[in-house]
Amino acid sequence: MSTTQSDRLRGLLEPLVAARGMDLEEIELSRAGKRRMLRIIVDSDEGVELDACAELSREVSDTLDESDVMGEDEYVLEVSSPGADRPLTERRHYLRAVGRLVKFQLSAGGEQEAGELVARILAADDEGLDLEVPGVKGRKATARRIAYTDIAKARVEIEFNRKDKKEEEA
Repeated sequence: MSTTQSDRLRGLLEPLVAARGMDLEEIELSRAGKRRMLRIIVDSDEGVELDACAELSREVSDTLDESDVMGEDEYVLEVSSPGADRPLTERRHYLRAVGRLVKFQLSAGGEQEAGELVARILAADDEGLDLEVPGVKGRKATARRIAYTDIAKARVEIEFNRKDKKEEEA
């Protein structure tokens, strides 16, 4: 997708998404044979429900039909939330992942060694994250602080036996 088309799509769609209290995470235009696929990824602090995606999809479709940004060629529109394996790249992603287990690839810098770390995010602020590193072989968990600048990559780990916050409060 050309930068100009990407910018025009973002300028057209961001206000629609923001009006629904969501963030426009990604716009992806690809070609599958003769067809084009426009994928729009949205998220919010509360997550995104299927009904909200369907409503937004109808609104986006109407807006795109009234605009010339997609040209005359046919395309398939998909509006969805990010998958569980989406990389964490923005501060808001880390805020939404508080309480979750995350696998970090750390970059070397200052006192920081490069390497891999799996830890639970306890808090996120403007500079970095407060983590709980699980103990190994019966040892207690330890607290650790890392700066965003020390993170090369981060991705939420899927936990099948994780207790939901509501279960813990009950």
